[in-house]
Amino acid sequence: MSAVLNPVIPDHLLPQRVRHNAVVRRLRVLRSGRPSPGVISLTVGGEALQGFVSAAFDDHLKLMLPPQPGAPLVLPELRDGRPAWPEGLRPEQRPVMRDYTPRHFDPISLELDLEFAVHGAGPAADWALHARPGDEVGIGGPKGSWVVPPGHDAYVLVGDESALPAIGRRLEELPAQARVTVLVEVAQAADQRGLSSPARVDLRWLVRADAAPGERLLQAVRELPLPPGHTYLWAAGEGRTMAAVREHWLALGQPASLMRVAAYWKQGLPGHHENLA
Repeated sequence: MSAVLNPVIPDHLLPQRVRHNAVVRRLRVLRSGRPSPGVISLTVGGEALQGFVSAAFDDHLKLMLPPQPGAPLVLPELRDGRPAWPEGLRPEQRPVMRDYTPRHFDPISLELDLEFAVHGAGPAADWALHARPGDEVGIGGPKGSWVVPPGHDAYVLVGDESALPAIGRRLEELPAQARVTVLVEVAQAADQRGLSSPARVDLRWLVRADAAPGERLLQAVRELPLPPGHTYLWAAGEGRTMAAVREHWLALGQPASLMRVAAYWKQGLPGHHENLA
């Protein structure tokens, strides 16, 4: 069981929604890397990144990819904040779109880092596997940021491979005095890697092996006592697993205003992304 939670939450600890101007940008792949066997990192860049803003660690942008290898990348224009396509463009000629976390942005070099989990099949993972310097890619957003203020007594971060970019970014941004517990489920032991942080971090890797996606992660969440005080909880990953994580935390008495849970994907539903709390 967790410690008794204080229901009175100071206003300065409540997350705030920040809106950004909607922009569609055409960029090019600059270089690629392999931080672990199951992850590809891509750096994209271009002058179109002037003015790019990502104010929160779990922001998501809309990645826009050619509909088929070798096909032209046609990007929409924004009219009153909504995408408008060229007249006569057939639906199958529109780009494939998926949500991804901005892992790191350098406003000086105008470079943006993205990470792709490649254990499962999918158009974005397939594109990342074959991406080469010079390949075009489009991005839209982020349209807004859910900014978590500093000062919480502790933090808990939970997720699978799809959540690693957000978790890694959050760990880098937390201050030295922060206490954070991290649970990450990966497909194989080789996918464990160093995640740097100035904070005091308790990092626990969970190797999926032959278990169902999310099974080991959910078990670990249920076995984890919540730290006392005002703790901020964050989780992202497979949809059904994340729904169970949210229900468990609410049952423990965690205030909904001090947690954020998102389905970054869902088995059987391509391109799924949903904020659950």
